[in-house]
Amino acid sequence: MKSVKDCYKLSNGVEIPCIGFGTFKAHDGEDTVAATLSAIEAGYRHIDTAQAYGNEESVGIAVKKCGVDRKELFVTTKLKPSCQGYENTLKAFEGSMKRLNMDYVDLYLIHWPNPVDFRDNWQEVTSGSWKAFEELYRAGRIRSIGISNFRPHHMDELMKTAEITPMVNQIRLCPGDTQDETAEHSRKLNMVLQAYSPFGDGKIFGVPEMKPLAEKYGKTVSQICIRWSLQRGYLPLPKSVKPERIRENADVFDFELEASDVQLIADLKGCVGYSHDPDTTTW
Repeated sequence: MKSVKDCYKLSNGVEIPCIGFGTFKAHDGEDTVAATLSAIEAGYRHIDTAQAYGNEESVGIAVKKCGVDRKELFVTTKLKPSCQGYENTLKAFEGSMKRLNMDYVDLYLIHWPNPVDFRDNWQEVTSGSWKAFEELYRAGRIRSIGISNFRPHHMDELMKTAEITPMVNQIRLCPGDTQDETAEHSRKLNMVLQAYSPFGDGKIFGVPEMKPLAEKYGKTVSQICIRWSLQRGYLPLPKSVKPERIRENADVFDFELEASDVQLIADLKGCVGYSHDPDTTTW
């Protein structure tokens, strides 16, 4: 039987587990340590954190305590938007490594393409950040590099100076918010699409069309969402701090949604709102 340990293969040959454990809004401390340990115990081998989440230290503690060989785990972190630029990126990366207490990470992402602090020269700043990413990658400090929240024009600007094409684009992908243009552009560049907020920030649980689908398949709404994400070719990053929910979110490999239901869920346009516009956000 397939499991959360099954992998996609990135463009550089690195394997990335097909479901990741998300830690967005999980506060640094014992609760996040315990949740991450629960995820690893439930079979997750892919943990997603970020400098901006403020919980890298907790993730690092859990990885040290879990008893699973570090090489069997895939750890992602991200560059904070306010820390972009070549020198800033190198400094920020070392800070993340210290908090995680690791010698390397498996994936490092530019968290945001047009931060408010660099709105007047974001193209130059992004290029500098990516240069640092490439150097760290070539030095073996990072196994794979990518981007997050980048839309087509941001990718096009990055590719004007990039020597290595990003391997991942992590974007908001959930029922009714499929970002088709961005997804297609990312795939043309051979990127894996990671889906953060696969439950639409929790709003999906109030969408009436989801309950009949859950009943039809004998699964929970969260399981339907994760299965939908996988069948769309995404890599979902569900988040929970409750052990039973964490286990539930991994139990999605014993059923398959009919193609019509996959489309129905995709067509629930705006049911959980839409992703933020990177060019107008204030972070």
